[in-house]
Amino acid sequence: MHTVLVLALPGTIAFDLATPIEVLGRVRLPGGRAGYRVLVCGSEPVVDAGPLRLAVDRGLDALAHADTVIVPGRYDPAAPVPGGVRDALRAAAAAGTRIASICVGAFTLAAAGLLDGRRATTHWAAAERLQATFPAVRVDPEVLYVDTGQFVTSAGATAGVDMCLHLVRRDHGAAVAADASRQAVAPLHRDGGQAQFIVRPGADPAGVGLGPVLEWWESHADKRLTLADVAARAGLSVRTLNRRFHEETGRTPMQWVTAVRIRRAQELLERTDHGVDRIAHLVGFASPAHFRVQFKRLSGVSPQAYRRTFVAAPVPS
Repeated sequence: MHTVLVLALPGTIAFDLATPIEVLGRVRLPGGRAGYRVLVCGSEPVVDAGPLRLAVDRGLDALAHADTVIVPGRYDPAAPVPGGVRDALRAAAAAGTRIASICVGAFTLAAAGLLDGRRATTHWAAAERLQATFPAVRVDPEVLYVDTGQFVTSAGATAGVDMCLHLVRRDHGAAVAADASRQAVAPLHRDGGQAQFIVRPGADPAGVGLGPVLEWWESHADKRLTLADVAARAGLSVRTLNRRFHEETGRTPMQWVTAVRIRRAQELLERTDHGVDRIAHLVGFASPAHFRVQFKRLSGVSPQAYRRTFVAAPVPS
């Protein structure tokens, strides 16, 4: 069974700590067997988690036996990371263990040198601080999570749920992940990144925003609409539409609709046996070649490789 160790450090954020325990701990494989064995270990026998005190009965040596280590955020992300924790994380990484962080837990991974030269994310409000403190890390503040293979980082709070569901899908396939999402009462694919939550200068938090037109455009994403079509629907000029899109989503309109189409393509790759060319047409791309380029740019892999990874495989009895 896949063993997950959640690392409790002094000042850990209780919500971040509980997320993998609840999401991964409830995963069930076909036949009812548990998908994960979830344990908690700590750098000290008792650690504080805000108003809580947690007694931890496993020490850092337990990391050597984990398949995945998840590091929650800490209330003070800049607090020193005990040397023993850094050493244990480095040893686990050297052994090939998958290591993930939730929210500002990325600071702990970065302090151990695990994110140098890699793309990573964290809570948008801490992204500039992470970049300034660890300039070797390529911080992307606008996504919900980043998966570089061995290392996975997620944005703040509920983005940890998104990341955990992604890990389930990666480990056990789309069907098991869909069931896990129902157990968590959370969508398996959440629209957009954390850019939609960033408070940007110039945005009008009291305004109606682009919500209605985004919902309309998403439902028509397979149509080859022009920006003029979308602007007319929103009652805006094309220039104003572009400006409002950047203010409210952090993206251009075409970047946004391309991401919507790629998410739909991922679902079709997981749930159908349609060919790649047909999927490209169904989700609204003008050509399969352009679809393949955009899919690899946003997903990091080709459509074929994505299907091989995320289509549920038979579970050994």
